[in-house]
Amino acid sequence: MAEGVQLEASAGVGEWNERTATNGEDIMVASETTVTKPAPTPLPQPGDAAIPMALLELELSLDGFSGTKEEFAAFVRTVAADIRGELLFTLPASGLLEDCLTIAAIRYSDAGKMPTILFVCLGGDGSAIRVEQPSERTADLKSFAEAFVGVLERI
Repeated sequence: MAEGVQLEASAGVGEWNERTATNGEDIMVASETTVTKPAPTPLPQPGDAAIPMALLELELSLDGFSGTKEEFAAFVRTVAADIRGELLFTLPASGLLEDCLTIAAIRYSDAGKMPTILFVCLGGDGSAIRVEQPSERTADLKSFAEAFVGVLERI
């Protein structure tokens, strides 16, 4: 910069401001730019994972079903035991869930957390299986499963 030239302070971030030097010339000055580095997003901890390992294991194990409607309950019982869960009961879906012939209620506990009730559904074609988490539509069925567990624990 030439001697005797004095610049005004700039105000905006990332803007060009026209300023006048003390010698009368117009000059363009870049305003101050502040760069803030975003804090890194922490990776989920094993206990905070979006999909608990047991659920992932359950989903993968259920993909191997190639049985019939009659073999469904035995298959779900085996898979539930593999994730340290238990089959509570099976019953006809009776239109409760879309594209579902039979519902199996299972309960599993994830290391120190409250037990979770899940529903395993045998699809309308009799061969596809999927896991459903309790929803508004299945709230009564979830309550029944929890009451069922309460009775079993008292026996």
